Amino acid sequence: MSRPHDPPRGFFPFGNPFRMLSPKSSALSPWLHSLLNSFELLLAERFKKLIPKNKDDILTLSWMKLAMESLCETHNNVNTLITDLQLPVSDWEEKWVDVYLDISVKLLDLCNAFSSELTRLNQGDLYLKCVLHSLQSDSGEKYLQARSSLDCWRQHVNASNARIETCRSVLDCLAKSLSLPKVKNSAKGKVLMRAFYGVKVQTVYICSVFTAAWSDSTNDLFDLHVSEKPLWAKVFTDMQSVVNGEIRDLLSSGRRSTILKEVESVDASVEKLYPMIQDGVGIVEVETFKDYVMVLRMQAEKLSQGLDQLLEEVDSFFKMTLSGRDVLLCNLRSSDSLSGFVGEDLD
Repeated sequence: MSRPHDPPRGFFPFGNPFRMLSPKSSALSPWLHSLLNSFELLLAERFKKLIPKNKDDILTLSWMKLAMESLCETHNNVNTLITDLQLPVSDWEEKWVDVYLDISVKLLDLCNAFSSELTRLNQGDLYLKCVLHSLQSDSGEKYLQARSSLDCWRQHVNASNARIETCRSVLDCLAKSLSLPKVKNSAKGKVLMRAFYGVKVQTVYICSVFTAAWSDSTNDLFDLHVSEKPLWAKVFTDMQSVVNGEIRDLLSSGRRSTILKEVESVDASVEKLYPMIQDGVGIVEVETFKDYVMVLRMQAEKLSQGLDQLLEEVDSFFKMTLSGRDVLLCNLRSSDSLSGFVGEDLD
């Protein structure tokens, strides 16, 4: 559990809020080099894991879950780094506190948008359950009921989400300060600012991939040009090239439904079943029809489980960001109370 003096969870745009906390020299000691290298090598490994051996794994729900887990791990790592560097939040300048709170609001907005889309997609599972239930019935109306449910599923899964449409403007705001900062007078500040740079690159990029996946638009996919200095720079560029290339190929292929792979699999099964349901199943088609129904059931279960698991990861990131705000505000309140107490004592 967080304590009032714990550092906040999150990241700042770039500048040096620590220049009054350290000696004028900004040369990195072996200890600081070790801290920075460890952080950047871990981040490089996370980017490497997001390069799948098979391109078909990109934009599966399991890949998206891995990406969100990776993001949570990096934000946790920067918390540890802040603690190791011993840069108390109570000494940060007021303007950086305001900026932190503004950025955390934007991250919460993104999480809310992603959660709303995952919940919306998962609600479509009800239509698929109705289809499968109807097809198990002996009722003469079972095909009519199943066809109606499939029509509802198609409309539902292809509907747009207004909250996803707002994500691009939020990401644009976060990306405006996306540059490697120059810190002259604080070695610790230099380490932390470079770590923040990596956190922000990862956050903006992964959130842009999620937004593009749900908006079906390459306009929401970022091509980030990063500094060559960080140890993760090359592997990030390689990962971005592979992932963006696959997403653009998917979006240009003219798919009927979203480019999410599990949704696409369900949609393919629906396409096979729909004409059979509409025209009736002939005697020679009975076994084929049963196979299609069984495949649809398995794919629907996989989709629902994947959406639930990804929603849990997005919720974890939301809670992490919200907790960071609480820690920061609690820290500041404690600092203000201490200042007031000391002031009264001096009077």
